[in-house]
Amino acid sequence: MSEGYVKLGDLFVYKLSVELCDLGWEMYQQFSWQTKKIMGDQFITAVDSNAANIAEGYGRFHYLDKIKFYYNARASLLESKHWIYLLYRRAIVTKQQFEEFLKLTSNVHYHLNQLIQSCYQHKQS
Repeated sequence: MSEGYVKLGDLFVYKLSVELCDLGWEMYQQFSWQTKKIMGDQFITAVDSNAANIAEGYGRFHYLDKIKFYYNARASLLESKHWIYLLYRRAIVTKQQFEEFLKLTSNVHYHLNQLIQSCYQHKQS
């Protein structure tokens, strides 16, 4: 590998996304069977899909392929924010869990937008 190559596991936004997956999983494990079935499965799928799409995009060659998966990652991130909001409104997660999750999603969102922007800029150079 070249010296300038960043491995997926070293990509900051991916690390943050995996951290979000871990946080989501901690919450999911505490849900009742009914909550898992009704909302939890969709919540954890959206959270995990964010990191998975970053990984898949990172493995693509063409910048447009990369960006497509990064946009998919962003959509999954927003879906996970929807689910955590509903889980909080329905008193399934605590205010502390809700705020911690939102803080991390905001951080992921910012860095994901930076990654998308860098792909566009790299194409033009």
